Amino acid sequence: MNLEMVMQELEDLGKERSKKMYMSNGAHEPLFGVATGAMKPIVKKIKINQPLAEELYATGNYDAMYFAGIIADPKAMTESDYDRWMDAAYFYMLSDYVVAVTLSESDIAQEVADKWIASGEELRMSAGWSCYCWLLGNRKDVEFSESKISDMLDMVKNTIHDSPERAKSAMNNFVYTVGTSYLPLHEKAVETAKVIGIVEVKRDQKKSSFLNANENIQKEVDKGRIGFKRKHVRC
Repeated sequence: MNLEMVMQELEDLGKERSKKMYMSNGAHEPLFGVATGAMKPIVKKIKINQPLAEELYATGNYDAMYFAGIIADPKAMTESDYDRWMDAAYFYMLSDYVVAVTLSESDIAQEVADKWIASGEELRMSAGWSCYCWLLGNRKDVEFSESKISDMLDMVKNTIHDSPERAKSAMNNFVYTVGTSYLPLHEKAVETAKVIGIVEVKRDQKKSSFLNANENIQKEVDKGRIGFKRKHVRC
């Protein structure tokens, strides 16, 4: 399938309801409003296709950019490729659920995510912390440096309330993910979550969200899901 064929299929799958929902979260035209589950039959036809993924991402169409992340070859992309994708990721659903997810399946994930976290730019920070969430929820505990993750928990504890809004959300999710999916630091994540307390995330034209990592970790403890790992990160 070529670019035109995929764009036509995506357009045919578009729903006004999904479009409105994406736009209420920050997406803007062009977009069709395709539910992510509806993309699976096209993914089966294409599988992995990096050149096509690049063409789709470059359209600036939200649905095409999302689909690009599913068919991209994470290990074929360089740091500059990921930076270029981040430059075009104009809101959190692209930065955290397309770019960060794709990056998490590459061999340079931690290295790139570390730079984004240190960038001071809202969506890059958000993507960097989100990438670690996807990593910790999927890869074995031995693949991480315990001292590094511990230092990152300290960083969240000391800076979360003064960080950009989207970064706050991703940082809170990081504490939750360490508490749920990274056994060596479960206790420290719980303590960190207690110190942080409620995190307020302000949203444009919407009511603030109030996040509570400690409460959410406790729910997973109650369900016996501590140490949970996903089989797959991408759809």
